[in-house]
Amino acid sequence: MTSTTYAARRSQLETYFDRTAVEAWARLTSDAPVSRIRATVRAGRDAMRAELLSWLPADLTGRRLLDAGCGTGALAVEAARRGAAVVAIDVSPTLVGLARERTAGLGLAGRLDFRVGDMLDPGTGTFDHVVAMDSLIHYRCPDIVRALAALAERTGESLLFTVAPRTALLTAMHAAGRLFPRGDRAPAIEPVGEGALRRRLAGEPRLREFRVARTRRVNSGFYLSNALELRRPRAGRP
Repeated sequence: MTSTTYAARRSQLETYFDRTAVEAWARLTSDAPVSRIRATVRAGRDAMRAELLSWLPADLTGRRLLDAGCGTGALAVEAARRGAAVVAIDVSPTLVGLARERTAGLGLAGRLDFRVGDMLDPGTGTFDHVVAMDSLIHYRCPDIVRALAALAERTGESLLFTVAPRTALLTAMHAAGRLFPRGDRAPAIEPVGEGALRRRLAGEPRLREFRVARTRRVNSGFYLSNALELRRPRAGRP
């Protein structure tokens, strides 16, 4: 899948995460002190990561997992600790470099493969599970579905992903977010209605073997995200 809007937004994200707000994201994804607002975002991201990990098998030995939009690698580390062979990819060379630094002494080198690039790159191979936590929230619904369809062609069991839910609260938070310094602002989040998303998922031929198995919304101050699991019914539960 390569659409003009997807490519344009991906380029904006690369600029933001690799140049504009590297220091802010390095702090957010560490134990360093942050503002109260960013503390709610950190707590929300931690809760969402834990939720998505709970949807994966406790023992991932022998399974291959793609962390699509890995950032500084926190989810990839936990999956590797469960035994998965993880390919963790992100558009930002700086964030991937930071992930490599943070994981260098964990003894997971044989199970963690950090790469810089597009999460839709078919060169990464095939996977049992794909996780895209908060890496699709900047894309419009049609691009999200096309991205998931492209990933589904290389996924054997489950696709876990998050979207920004279309709510009045999220709209208000975005308005308040304009108070942040301009250099800390990410490209706009694209709120998505779950009903519209489900209809598009159901109408995408490349996703015909997948079904929405479960959903979960995480709301923590300035963090609001909705997780969905797409699963091949024939794969069964782990």
